[in-house]
Amino acid sequence: MKENVLDILMYLFEHCLDSDNGAMPDEKALRDHLDSAGFHNQEVDKAFNWLEDLSNARESGFSRPVSGRSIRVYGSQEVAKMDAECRGFIMFLEQAGVLDPEARELVIDRAMALETEEIDLPQLKWVILMVLFNQPGHEAAYAWMEDLIFDEISDHLH
Repeated sequence: MKENVLDILMYLFEHCLDSDNGAMPDEKALRDHLDSAGFHNQEVDKAFNWLEDLSNARESGFSRPVSGRSIRVYGSQEVAKMDAECRGFIMFLEQAGVLDPEARELVIDRAMALETEEIDLPQLKWVILMVLFNQPGHEAAYAWMEDLIFDEISDHLH
C-alpha cells in the first residue's frame, strides 16, 4: 500500500478520532487499527509524530505576537510547498474569522511538516481541519471547516 503521512492522518481522523462517542482510543488501539488497515509502521510512526508535534505546539503556546493589521509574508520554502490557491485560502479563512493568527501559524507549520513536495488545496483543508480539531475554543471554526470538507466530498460522490 502506497501511502503518506497525510493519508494516515486523514484515515485516523475519519475512522477513529472524530467519533461521536467521545472516547479517545489509546495509541496502541489506533496503531493496531492502522496495522490491520494495511498501513506501514514507518509511516504510522511519522503520523503519530506529526500529531504529537501539533499537540506540543498548542500546549507550548505556539503563537507569536501579531498585530491586527499584519500581513503574513511567506518564505520561499512555504511558497514552493503551498501554491497561491492554498495561501489565498488561508488568508480567506483568517479574514473570515475561521483562523486566528495562532491557528494560521499552526496550519502553516503542520503543512510544512508533511513530507510532500507540494500540498494541494484539498490536502490543506484536511490539515486545517485537524489543527482546528486540536484547538480548544475553535469549535465553531472546526464545525464550519468540517461542513465544507464533507459537503465537497458528498458533492464529488453524486
